[in-house]
Amino acid sequence: VQLQASGGGSVQAGGSLRLSCAATGRTLSRHTMAWFRQAPGKEREFVGNIRRSAYGGSGSYTDSVKGRFTISRDNAKNTVYLQMNSLKFEDTAVYYCGLAERHLAGPMLRVADYDYWGQGTQVTVSS
Repeated sequence: VQLQASGGGSVQAGGSLRLSCAATGRTLSRHTMAWFRQAPGKEREFVGNIRRSAYGGSGSYTDSVKGRFTISRDNAKNTVYLQMNSLKFEDTAVYYCGLAERHLAGPMLRVADYDYWGQGTQVTVSS
């Protein structure tokens, strides 16, 4: 299983970026996928997820990004996206996509809920 994250970059506050996570070795529609982020000196934190299609494809978001970030999936491209709008300085971090092998009860907000990770892509927001 390989996850390839891309799309990071530098943007001014208020701007937008779209991150991509392309997968090989797994069909993403059959798995819950998540985005996490890690700022310097901080632990990796949950950003949002999208459930496997069999469970409706809904998901959760951390409060700080609700209304600004949206996770979507393109099954034909086997890719998950993180659309980030109205970016803030505090969104600066390395962003990682994760894939869960198993469906777990609950919202699946923990790092330990995911089994495979992309390499991370840097997002830098200047104020």
